[in-house]
Amino acid sequence: MELQTIKQRFGIIGNNPVLNRAIDIATQVAPTDLTVLITGESGTGKEVFPKIIHQMSSRKHGKYIAVNCGAIPEGTIDSELFGHEKGSFTGAYEARKGYFEVSDGGTIFLDEVAELPVSTQVRLLRVLESGEFFKVGSSKVIKTDVRIIAATNINIPEAIDNGKFRQDLYYRLSTVPIFIPPLRERKEDIHLLFRKFAHDFAEKYRMPTLKLTRDAVVVLNNYRWDGNVRQLKNITEQISIIENDREVSDQTLMKYLPEAYIPKLPVLYSKGDANKDMTERDILYKILFEMRNDVNELKRTMLEIMQSKKTSDIQESNPQLIKKLYHEISNTKADENEIEVQTDFEPFQEATIQDSDEAEESLSIAKKEVDLIKRALEKHRGKRKAAALDLGISERTLYRKIKEYDIS
Repeated sequence: MELQTIKQRFGIIGNNPVLNRAIDIATQVAPTDLTVLITGESGTGKEVFPKIIHQMSSRKHGKYIAVNCGAIPEGTIDSELFGHEKGSFTGAYEARKGYFEVSDGGTIFLDEVAELPVSTQVRLLRVLESGEFFKVGSSKVIKTDVRIIAATNINIPEAIDNGKFRQDLYYRLSTVPIFIPPLRERKEDIHLLFRKFAHDFAEKYRMPTLKLTRDAVVVLNNYRWDGNVRQLKNITEQISIIENDREVSDQTLMKYLPEAYIPKLPVLYSKGDANKDMTERDILYKILFEMRNDVNELKRTMLEIMQSKKTSDIQESNPQLIKKLYHEISNTKADENEIEVQTDFEPFQEATIQDSDEAEESLSIAKKEVDLIKRALEKHRGKRKAAALDLGISERTLYRKIKEYDIS
């Protein structure tokens, strides 16, 4: 059967390649009895694919039962799926067949399969392995010939790591995996879906069909749609009923989109608003670039000092300047947890500057560091805490420097 024919038959709208691939896999696996696991976010339309598989299989004349595992209370889920005997628990006034017994020869769709309790997962695993199960309150083995198709919107490998889903059951269910892409990854299909829903609601409520302006289409396509197709359908219905104007502008459309997600739309910033509504990542990058510029400016200042005066003169005339420069530069690597800025230059040696970039890379403060540290230790008679305080660095940094330069 052709792809377009399948889409028309099952009401699938869109031309996204990942969606088309999912349909193709469903049609190929349908004639077999292989177990299928359908994954995708909530609202993407996972419930359509089990119907495709069932209707295109040899079981199409058998029963098709869809079970929402997340909607059944934990205390009754075993009874719903496998049945129970009379008197097996309080309220069991008569025997009852479960879904696996009723759908014998057909297909059962277990939606939100990851919501099943672990004890029920063990029972389900036995059905998958041998086609056998027990009713609640019975020791009689019942055989069933049923095809199982499961679906979930959660990350099952993560649920396995958290002990909420059995790994062996996952491998049994995912014999053939099918992934349904979220709506935000099907941008070419969003407007098509809106038009289809708008047409359907216009017929249902006997009113003119909604139309979007060009700007509204841009907003529609760039919105995140965390609720996927279901959210798009609900919003289209809201606008169809509430708005009198049949041409929907971008401003009108945004009134119906949750405000929490509107900032995720592309935004253009003018030069005057460069720092307005910046994200945390933007601010972090800005700070890092400013730090780099500060270090480069410090290097240039020291180069100017080197060219203007001799190092010894500077040290004698302004020891506080030497202390400050030492503190500013060496503390860029003071702690292992801080960002390290490369400052490999030697500010206290006279040099001929041929190229500013080469000079910045070739300079080093190592020799002067050793001299200053030795003098501080001698001054304070080996007391590291006092020496570190005098140098303007932490005691931890001083200890590291002593060890690094092997200062006795």
